[in-house]
Amino acid sequence: MTTIQFEIRPAPEALQNDLECFRLATYAGFDEVAVRVCPNGFPGIVFQHHEGQSVIKNIVTDGGRILPVPTLMAYGQVTEVSTMYFTAPFSTIQAIFKPHAQKTLLGIDASTLTNNSAGAESLGAEALNRKLIAAESDEELVALLSDFLVARRAQAKMRDLLIEAGLLFIAQHISTVSVDSLWEHFHLSERQLEKRFKQTVGISPQLYIRIKRVNEAFRLMDSSKYERLVDIAYELNFYDQSHFIRDIRAFSGLTPKGITQRVDDFHHDLVGSSYLYR
Repeated sequence: MTTIQFEIRPAPEALQNDLECFRLATYAGFDEVAVRVCPNGFPGIVFQHHEGQSVIKNIVTDGGRILPVPTLMAYGQVTEVSTMYFTAPFSTIQAIFKPHAQKTLLGIDASTLTNNSAGAESLGAEALNRKLIAAESDEELVALLSDFLVARRAQAKMRDLLIEAGLLFIAQHISTVSVDSLWEHFHLSERQLEKRFKQTVGISPQLYIRIKRVNEAFRLMDSSKYERLVDIAYELNFYDQSHFIRDIRAFSGLTPKGITQRVDDFHHDLVGSSYLYR
């Protein structure tokens, strides 16, 4: 089977505080394909089409929800594994937001997009969608999305710098961080922290930490730095091996051993993990 090719492009300087990167995916095969996508802590915008129609037939979550997919949509935090069913061949482009950027780039309460999406009409982006459909190169797609996001950023209201600092703290201490250490470090009550975190990021700090810790486990598994999976569990301070296995399965649909056995199908990069669903 032809594999999906991924390309990461850096965020332009004007968006580096809010945009992680652009990610392009290309599949040149002619058989329809299903891709299992793991929660990764990053919201964003995705655009894809063939002759003006979506190439993603639908998205099915492990919870049983079936989501229709327009050619252009913003999506929020995802908390469960989902399966994306594509026609073939296809190409997609994602603008991967930093975890706080639904608020600063789209001006919304991030919790309203958790496990949800908004199409071009809801975003006030119908003209952008038409321009993207007419674009003739990846460079033009990146430029159009960048210009749209720069314009939206200029309209942004006050950002929550404390929560942004909290996200950086989590990234720097992913092996040991807890909700208790967060609210103690930033001198917030647990209730205040949870409320502001959900408004800015879309999910609770506890769930966000779990998702990011599992994604760090994926990174370490991909690095070949550790010979034994139990050493990764120990490095990331999981309670025990069964806790490690349980969280990996919850956010990937596979056991750690199952991931290592599907190394040719399992793709991991700095903004997430996915694998072909056969």
